[in-house]
Amino acid sequence: MKAILFEKSGLENLRVGEVKDPEPGSHDVVIRVKESGVNPIDYFVVAGIPVKPMPHIPGAEVYGEVEKVGDHVKTVKSGDKVVVYNRVFDGNCDMCLRGDEMLCRNGGIMSLVTQGGWAEKMVVPEKNLVKVNLNSALAASLPVAALTSYHALKETEVGVGKTVVVFGASGNTGMFAVQLAKKMGAKVIAVSRKSWLKEFGADEIADFSNVKEVVEKATNGRMADVVINSLGTSAWDASMSVLGRRGKLVIFGTLTGAEVKVNLSAIYSAHAQIVGTTGGTRAELAELAEICSDCKVKVHREYPLEEAAEALRELNSGGRDGRIMLKI
Repeated sequence: MKAILFEKSGLENLRVGEVKDPEPGSHDVVIRVKESGVNPIDYFVVAGIPVKPMPHIPGAEVYGEVEKVGDHVKTVKSGDKVVVYNRVFDGNCDMCLRGDEMLCRNGGIMSLVTQGGWAEKMVVPEKNLVKVNLNSALAASLPVAALTSYHALKETEVGVGKTVVVFGASGNTGMFAVQLAKKMGAKVIAVSRKSWLKEFGADEIADFSNVKEVVEKATNGRMADVVINSLGTSAWDASMSVLGRRGKLVIFGTLTGAEVKVNLSAIYSAHAQIVGTTGGTRAELAELAEICSDCKVKVHREYPLEEAAEALRELNSGGRDGRIMLKI
């Protein structure tokens, strides 16, 4: 089969190669990969994060069709359309037993500790598959972009009557945070320059330069109940400026840096909470396959598998307006 490979870190080292078709173990499934979303994790995997095995296949966000199943597989069959829950987990540690597979003490992320999905085929444990009936771009966006946002919103108890401010609202996770927060009944303020976010459910659109004023006016001075910061350093000060009393600031990305200056008195005097999240659970991915059936995906550009390196470069392009996808 055809796959994207590298033997040394760096986008310049990506190549198209032929590798042996995978065979399923007793509890495994071989899927024919159809589409993959391109995410920052993929860039970092190729650019320098230590990964195994080598030569390595990247690709963390995968949608495909079941081609072959192991002897003991019961829940999927050939022809089923599926997305891959991309966490390796043992199912036995205390985190797994409470349903937090993404925090497994003996686990990791597929495409870091295993081969990824930027190939014509991928072998995956049966337990890591969720059946879907969605268009390919949306299905391929569920395992990372949508799940990361959904888990963060649930962790911060977003619901009716809440005001949610989303920084990085036009990005991979941001466009889903806007839609899902709206579905949960919240008032949503998107921090972006992209007017199309109104069509995705944003009640207000603000820029960094006026976000405090917009939030103040929209909430009659109460400010935000939940602030989502997927950007890191660049959005820290603005995030804190719009956080209301008993507000929750949730962080799951550091695209613009991880170091910030913290005013502790601003946190304790407002009874605020800083919440870190990563990924989501298998149960939440299954929920998304149902509740996000009418979600929208803004696609900037689709690339063929052979142009994976260019897709990764485009991910950091200043002119990008929506998701970068790989069609396989």
